[in-house]
Amino acid sequence: MAWLVTALLLAGAVLDGLFGDGKGAVLMGLATVAIGAFAAHWSVVRPRLSVDAEGLVTRTLGGSHRLPWARTSIQLRTTRRLGRDGVTLELEHDDELYIFGRIDLGEDPRDVMDALTALRSAF
Repeated sequence: MAWLVTALLLAGAVLDGLFGDGKGAVLMGLATVAIGAFAAHWSVVRPRLSVDAEGLVTRTLGGSHRLPWARTSIQLRTTRRLGRDGVTLELEHDDELYIFGRIDLGEDPRDVMDALTALRSAF
């Protein structure tokens, strides 16, 4: 979806540059770069979290990080902001903290927590 928005913004910037006053083209160009950067980030770090027999693997812009089952704590954190509850999944390994929300996981963090608990006991 982000790539589609990037393409539409790029087309709008080009059309505004050709037929408009140019100021709108600059603003649309900046929006294109911003949304394009987010789209590239989301494409590079997918999947953010995966599981195998040895533990969890997280992907960030810095690369993949292996988190062994035995030395990784998993918990849910619920925060209330502006009248809405936000739930995140937190993985802590040594001195590193990885936080995943619904967008990162593609699922409700509570469901992912249940699945990780079941997988942890299975391995």
